[in-house]
Amino acid sequence: MNKSLIGRFRLGLALILIPLCAQAWWNDEWKSRKQFSVDAGATGADIQETLNDFPLLVRLHTGNFGFFLDLAENGKDVRFMLDDKTALKHQVEKIDALTELGLVWVKVPVVRGGVSTDSFSMYYGNAAAADGSDAQGLYDVNQALVFHFREGEALPQDATAYALHAASSKAAVDPAGFIGAAAKFDGQGGITVNANPALAITPDSGLTFSAWIKIDQAQTNATLFEAKDAAGRIELVVQGTSAIARYQGGGVAQQTAAANVDPAKWQHLAVIARKDALELYLNGQAVGTTPIQLAAMTPSVSLGGNEQGQNLSGLVDEAQVAKQARSADWIKLQFRSQSPDFAVLNFGQDESSGSGDDLNYFAIILQSLTVDGWVVIALCGVMFVISLLVMVGKTLTLNRARKENEDFLAQYRTISTTNLGQLDAEETEDERDNEQSEFLAAVAGKHDHFQGSPIYHIYHAGVQELNHHFGGANAVLSAEALNVVRARLDAAVVREGQKLNKNMVLLTIAISGGPFLGLLGTVLGVMITFAVIAASGDVNINSIAPGISGALLATVAGLAVAIPALFAYNYLLTRIKDVTADMHVFTDEFLAIVSLRSADRQRATQS
Repeated sequence: MNKSLIGRFRLGLALILIPLCAQAWWNDEWKSRKQFSVDAGATGADIQETLNDFPLLVRLHTGNFGFFLDLAENGKDVRFMLDDKTALKHQVEKIDALTELGLVWVKVPVVRGGVSTDSFSMYYGNAAAADGSDAQGLYDVNQALVFHFREGEALPQDATAYALHAASSKAAVDPAGFIGAAAKFDGQGGITVNANPALAITPDSGLTFSAWIKIDQAQTNATLFEAKDAAGRIELVVQGTSAIARYQGGGVAQQTAAANVDPAKWQHLAVIARKDALELYLNGQAVGTTPIQLAAMTPSVSLGGNEQGQNLSGLVDEAQVAKQARSADWIKLQFRSQSPDFAVLNFGQDESSGSGDDLNYFAIILQSLTVDGWVVIALCGVMFVISLLVMVGKTLTLNRARKENEDFLAQYRTISTTNLGQLDAEETEDERDNEQSEFLAAVAGKHDHFQGSPIYHIYHAGVQELNHHFGGANAVLSAEALNVVRARLDAAVVREGQKLNKNMVLLTIAISGGPFLGLLGTVLGVMITFAVIAASGDVNINSIAPGISGALLATVAGLAVAIPALFAYNYLLTRIKDVTADMHVFTDEFLAIVSLRSADRQRATQS
């Protein structure tokens, strides 16, 4: 069994065990919670080192979270708990209930390399809660500078406890960044941060810079990052469409190999200055290194440009500076956990206080339904109700027809052929044509002159024809007269057949239209799900699965309408054919008796 299969097995086992382990409820004032698990195995972060105090990004959107309206304003009620006992530091960067997008950073105490079982919970649903964000407690002591580039900030604000806010900035803020908003550089200048003891680095500690970058065109030695003082300079530049890390100290300049940066695409860059090496990382992988002799520095920092006018044109997001040389696995986890292309963070089910620990998958599916899905399901519900009324009504009508046919035939066979009209009674057109009256009579169990019997109606039509045009059932009839009576009986059979088949077309509509209507709902739901994923950038299976399962519910609704209607239609159609066959048999029998009686009368007259 390869590592990938082992990782998937561990992940599946973790997702099964999460709800079993999280049994306690942290605080009853919080009405809901959501489970998360961190996958550092081969299927997720794919790291081997155990990392401590790692700031993990939680991306929330309609694909993985359907309760934005339950959150308090700006997500102030959000709390993260480890084992439902230990509170985790977190920072809400953005919660937008209107667009249903959320970005929250959580400080995970331990991420164990190669393990897929680390888990925690997010509690929410307490409008009276105070704001629980704690940006200063989110990062470890080695994280000196973090710029999220929030909208409305004239100068970028440092999110760490050191508060090393920008001293100047010529960058604009683009709300459509990679993680929330981003800094937009137009080649006219960058962002500067003054030198500060909090930025001091030593050869033993080193330095790490990381950021997401997106450029649309080739650059001319454009500075993405620069940390310098009199002792030396560390910089990351973009030359053409390549990134190069450089170090200058002690009169010696070294640079790493160039790493190609794809234009018009967000990519993660990191540079690490160690005591004896300068390393360049692209999308979590080491792409270049060069030996250096790192000197102690207390540098000022520049982003997107420098004093020499080597300015960047492009977007930069989530710029971070640490006064420590982070490990390769730290950079890899940083890239993968912030990128929506990797399922480092797996989303569990949402639970309500007092709901117990049972998984209610159907509730999860309902929560994932989009508006169009609800519309389709409502239409399917209307079709189902109509189909049900037709099925019940037609069954009762056919049951009454069978019963009254039997009763009528039992009496009909006892009458004398000399008095065929003995069982006939006058009836109005409404009584003959109103199927609703037959349905009500069937429910009540009434027999008003066999009004529920199609055979009686044929008998009545034949007797009335004989009485009105030929002087009664005992009249002497010619061949032409018999044909007239036959035509009258055939018309009655057709009319009764139409009454028996009335509204059956509604079942055929449900049979053929239900699945197509459900398929339409599913297609629309899938389209909306992928549109949301495209907007949020989160494409892992945990973001897709809820929306897809919700969309498929529309198809289930369509099939739930069509399948009963199909069975009922075939059953009712068979019974209608049986009744129709009985009507044809009775017609032939009645005509035979009339013809025989007419022949006897004719012979008696001649004699």
